[in-house]
Amino acid sequence: MPAGVLANVFGPDGLIIIAVVVIVLLFGGSKLPELARGLGSASHEFKKGLSEGEESSKAADATKAAEAAKDPEVPKDSSAS
Repeated sequence: MPAGVLANVFGPDGLIIIAVVVIVLLFGGSKLPELARGLGSASHEFKKGLSEGEESSKAADATKAAEAAKDPEVPKDSSAS
């Protein structure tokens, strides 16, 4: 068998097809919708957590900036001493 044929079978497209076949064999056709719903809700929760983390990071940065504006006598870099 030429190396090009193996590269095509075990390339990204071939691996995706193999993964789909293995998933169908492991879980069966009746469990796939439930599995897809679970993956979708997990993805949604992950994205929600990322956006909440970004919002809290921005709020913390704004708080630090407000504190620095209130007290300009505090050195910005304490390791410079």
